[in-house]
Amino acid sequence: MIRTRGLVKRYGGVTAVAGIDLDVESGDSYGFLGPNGSGKTTTVRMLLGLVLPTAGTVEVLGAPIPKRARQVLHRVGALVESPAAYGHLGARANLSLLDAAGPGGSRRTRRARIDEALEQVGLAEVGRRPVRAYSLGMRQRLGLAAALIRRPELLILDEPTNGLDPRGIQEIRALLLALNAAGTTLFLSSHLLAEVEQLCRRVGVVDRGRLVLQDTLAALRAPTGAVVLRTPDPEWAVGLLDGELAERSGDRLVVRTDDPAALNARLVGQGIRITELAAQRRTLEEVVLDATTTSADRPEAS
Repeated sequence: MIRTRGLVKRYGGVTAVAGIDLDVESGDSYGFLGPNGSGKTTTVRMLLGLVLPTAGTVEVLGAPIPKRARQVLHRVGALVESPAAYGHLGARANLSLLDAAGPGGSRRTRRARIDEALEQVGLAEVGRRPVRAYSLGMRQRLGLAAALIRRPELLILDEPTNGLDPRGIQEIRALLLALNAAGTTLFLSSHLLAEVEQLCRRVGVVDRGRLVLQDTLAALRAPTGAVVLRTPDPEWAVGLLDGELAERSGDRLVVRTDDPAALNARLVGQGIRITELAAQRRTLEEVVLDATTTSADRPEAS
């Protein structure tokens, strides 16, 4: 679905993207993560042919971009930064103009597709209200409707829940999960790690323009070889865990062990009460923070 090799973008003396190799397969739900200024949005723009690479190659749906962009991008739905619209027109009119402007949009099915897209994003009842009267969240929903109007095989979304309230985030999350389950490939650029954890099976992490990590979420969050133990008797437990204790925070202990059942039996046998015993797994936040750096010199491109 998406393949880049040695992808580079320079703006004068600033390198925004420095040799990224992305691999997104059909049916993937892929989270593209990284700090502000790490090159995420610049990369997304190159995927869509909106920015030309300085070096390297981009393939989307098997076609080289931008050379054959017009032949395949009607099969791609995209939302990049703030969605654009004519403020004096309603959602239906805006979507109709957008659909008529490019290849691949059948006039015969246009009305049905517009109705479906507005229903999917929760704007079915406000289709004729002028967009200038929309809130930020409603404009974001309209941008998503525009991405969905061609019933795309691939969705490339940059911060799709920006401006939405908690209910709206939940609704869009459910929509994206349903679309992916039905076969639509998702490529989601976001800084909301909790959203990515709930939506994506694979992630790529970019830092200072370089792809520093690309793997399945399950692999990145695999057990660390330690267990998390909670007990109302932490001082007593610490005394029995000499050499095994890796970390302590109040009643939460991280213990190195290759046999959690034996550890539990040993502590309980000494009269220590156990309220939680589970394999330690790193959070996505910990994974991203470990893989990235912070710098005041980070370029502004995101």
